[in-house]
Amino acid sequence: MIIRFFAFISLCWFLGFGWFAIALPQPADDTRTDAVVVLTGAPGRIDRGLDVVRKKWSPRLFVSGVDSEVKRGEFAAQYKVEDRLMQCCVMLGLKAVDTRSNGLETARWVAKNKVESIRLVTTDWHMRRARLELERALPDNVTILSDGVPSRPTLRTLFKEYHKLLARWIGAMIDM
Repeated sequence: MIIRFFAFISLCWFLGFGWFAIALPQPADDTRTDAVVVLTGAPGRIDRGLDVVRKKWSPRLFVSGVDSEVKRGEFAAQYKVEDRLMQCCVMLGLKAVDTRSNGLETARWVAKNKVESIRLVTTDWHMRRARLELERALPDNVTILSDGVPSRPTLRTLFKEYHKLLARWIGAMIDM
């Protein structure tokens, strides 16, 4: 009986990991949202968020998890953000240090700015856990559109992220 239980758990783990690694979230289409939220980390995320705002799919950009040492001018110079766009439409979140605090920082910003729909931009392999954290932190009436930035993750990255996601799912179930 115990052997069957562990075989079942192993099969579930293996199939789950296969799904996680093969079916990575994709970029979203041109659906409009009230704001785009980018979680800092891997390359391409901030560029994608800026592209979304420049295409007018979202009128404003919130970047969560920016290092507290980064100044607005430095950010603008590094990502070649024109002054007009930086002044009107780009907000930097300086408090988050991990995915969970990204969710909390974003939830505070969403409430303060009365945002009802967001486009979440993060790397494809990070999207599921990032979305889980946002869903836990945001009110139910806020719509989240996932916009995965394509990447070429290593097996190690996928393995670590899959286990972080499992841990957060289990943690979420326990918290209920």
